[in-house]
Amino acid sequence: MINFEINFKETHEFKHYWQMCVGSSHAYTALRADYREQLKKVHDELGFKYVRFHGLFDDEMSVCTETFDFDGNSQGIIYNFTNIDNIIDFLLEINMKPFLELGFMPNCLASGKGQVFPYGGNNSMPKSDSQWQELILQFTKHLVERYGLSEVKSWFFEVWNEPNLPLFFSGSQEDYFHLYEITVNSIKKVSPELKVGGPATSFNSWIPEFIEFCENNSVPLDFVSTHHYPTDDPLWKSGMDIEEYFKQNQGIDTKYPRGVLKKMTLETKKQAKNYPLYYTEWNVSAELGDGIHDGPYAAAMVAKTLVDNDGLVDGYSYWTFSDIFEEQYQKPGVFHGGFGLQTYQGIEKPVYRIFEIFHELGNERLMVESSASDSTVELLAVKKDSNLQLVLYNHNVPGEPISEYNVTIDLNNANLNKECFVKIIDETHANAKKSWIDLGSPEYVNFNQIKELHAASELQSEKVKITNGKINFHIKSHSCIYITINNFFN
Repeated sequence: MINFEINFKETHEFKHYWQMCVGSSHAYTALRADYREQLKKVHDELGFKYVRFHGLFDDEMSVCTETFDFDGNSQGIIYNFTNIDNIIDFLLEINMKPFLELGFMPNCLASGKGQVFPYGGNNSMPKSDSQWQELILQFTKHLVERYGLSEVKSWFFEVWNEPNLPLFFSGSQEDYFHLYEITVNSIKKVSPELKVGGPATSFNSWIPEFIEFCENNSVPLDFVSTHHYPTDDPLWKSGMDIEEYFKQNQGIDTKYPRGVLKKMTLETKKQAKNYPLYYTEWNVSAELGDGIHDGPYAAAMVAKTLVDNDGLVDGYSYWTFSDIFEEQYQKPGVFHGGFGLQTYQGIEKPVYRIFEIFHELGNERLMVESSASDSTVELLAVKKDSNLQLVLYNHNVPGEPISEYNVTIDLNNANLNKECFVKIIDETHANAKKSWIDLGSPEYVNFNQIKELHAASELQSEKVKITNGKINFHIKSHSCIYITINNFFN
């Protein structure tokens, strides 16, 4: 038995920092109707404000092209921002904004031929600083002319993606710092009010070195961005460069401790000094296809992570809002372990529902005391107007012990006898994957099956009795319970 007691006298602001941004597949997919339908849904239902994607300058976006005459002589570079305009126009139409990741390198400007993913982003430095600077200058001027400075200065410009990984960037740390410098200087020529940052690294990497470079060389830096996943832990603790780690270790040990993302964030916050800190990519696992993303495990870990990182970051961008995702290829099947909050067909996973619950929470957090502080069960208490909202979650990492528990929540009011409303996420509640398995795990689903799976994913409200100011629950492993007590503070 675990007992929780709420301290109603000690509160602090509970900012919805996780709603700041959400990740997506590469930019070209934002021209698709189904992508747009699902993005609008997560904005409307989950509250996400910005969206971030790779491949803004990829050749498929037709942003930068070199033309030639019939004799093969270069006729110069042509810029075309029509596809980007189309995407941003849509974002503004649905009251979202872009978090602009500047990359990859257009092939006509590239110094090498390295390709990222099937959609072919070029991962090399520019062959000419001046050509890259001109692209960035013309792009930024175009945005300000089209959308106005007051709008564009509310956006974010992030230079590249994970330059510490050879997959994404063929250059060195020194090369990236140079690329950042010439990029930010080009943007600031248009307006010093535009927000630019980086290094957008994986594994919480390069942050002290990057800040030192910017400060020592008077290079503008408006925010720090990085990425993390719990499976980053062995590399993160080693302090090694990823190439050096792989030389010394045959692959990556995927074991990691409970609460590791908070440990990473605490250290990174110190390194970021007083700069705003944005995690522009994170998820409960970096292993695509491991199945963790599709079931209630992800919901329980997200609940713990969002509570853990309260007050530590300025923005947190979950990767990604949909399984419309083509970094390897569009994987077949309905529940195939994709990163998304929704399947390719828009069916909401349990992790979607925990974001839905957190979106509904108020902005005043109450402190909670537990009789078993070392257990895998924790409780979040929030005040919203006159209502008390509670989120109970039971999470541990793969391979580590986890049990079901009986829980009592003491509301410090022995005279309180009324009903509260409860919504559950576990193997048999708000879990469309189980219903899909019950259907025989079909690779393709028809319209009626999609409708059935949407219904299976819904949160169902139940009534539970409060007796003498206490609520009793049985919580299963890797599950979440959301409790609302209306008019509690009246």
